[in-house]
Amino acid sequence: METIAQKRVEVTVGVPELTIGLDVGDRISQACVLNAQGEVVKREAVRTTAPALAKWFAKYPGARVVLEVGMHSPWISRLLGGVGLEVIVCNSRKVALITKNIRKNDRVDAELLARLGRVDPALLSPIQHRSAKAQTDLTLLHSRDALVRSRARLINHVRGVVKSIGGRVPSCSAHCFFRKAPKYLPAELADALSPVLRHIGSLTASIRKFDYQIEQMCRFAYPDTARLRQVRGVGPITALAYVLILDNPHRFKKSRSVGAYVGLVSRQHDSSDSQPQLRITRAGSPLLRRLLVGDAQYIMGPFGKDCTLRRYGQAIAMKGGKNARKRAAVAVARKLAVLLHRLWIDGTDYDDVQSRRVA
Repeated sequence: METIAQKRVEVTVGVPELTIGLDVGDRISQACVLNAQGEVVKREAVRTTAPALAKWFAKYPGARVVLEVGMHSPWISRLLGGVGLEVIVCNSRKVALITKNIRKNDRVDAELLARLGRVDPALLSPIQHRSAKAQTDLTLLHSRDALVRSRARLINHVRGVVKSIGGRVPSCSAHCFFRKAPKYLPAELADALSPVLRHIGSLTASIRKFDYQIEQMCRFAYPDTARLRQVRGVGPITALAYVLILDNPHRFKKSRSVGAYVGLVSRQHDSSDSQPQLRITRAGSPLLRRLLVGDAQYIMGPFGKDCTLRRYGQAIAMKGGKNARKRAAVAVARKLAVLLHRLWIDGTDYDDVQSRRVA
């Protein structure tokens, strides 16, 4: 899943005595136990609840457990890791043997996970979830994002309906739309659209409450966000999302790796002399990627301050070609991700000289 924080982890070298593949289902999970010789010792269905999983896995102390990343994998990996098991969370996007299997079912997937984990866990591109606290705090950002997206859809609905009968609601910010739009509604649409505008107003009030909570969280729980906000265009939402999603800045050996982590680098499919220009990978968190691109657009926009990032983006945009400005925004977003990591790691104040060095 793209919305779960992921990072590569080191795994124990060698074949364990027992390897357990766990194909996690919403209610029932399938488990397959292999011994050191690769023979199936046991297959069993286990309820996907903390008590049931803890009781079942207590029979296999010290075993290696392999499961796919998903909705339940964060709490399951913490649960099993807490009782002394070696837990490997598989990045399913990189294991075509499972995702493209023509005989795919839960029992087969569990056995494949166990066999891959027994032979060479590196084939699974193992990842590690963020801490429980970071996951909980990140929910605040995701909830706000859900409200913002809902409000945008409702605003577009109102504008579209009014346009369809020849009217028009003038441009204004989303925060004041519910106050300014009523006087531009045609009389025949008032009964249908007034409740929608009231709902937009309610969403706006909720979003403002979230904004206050996020500001307070940045100030008291995550003071490192203040250093990231030195870059003009980076606000409390982007800074908090960056800190929570990356979780630990020291797990990246190079700051440039952050660009790939958030999915802002191009895909690669080189063969011989062929090196096609492909789209970005879009790996990692869609929320953080969207926020970084939004900040990049602000940096390049009319209110952006002159800096190396802005000039870098403008140079790409001036080359012209199809979607030149979009490509420039993505390139600036990637540079911004690298810059924020350096500010977080170094603990230094931001200035344009440093931005030149990073860019």
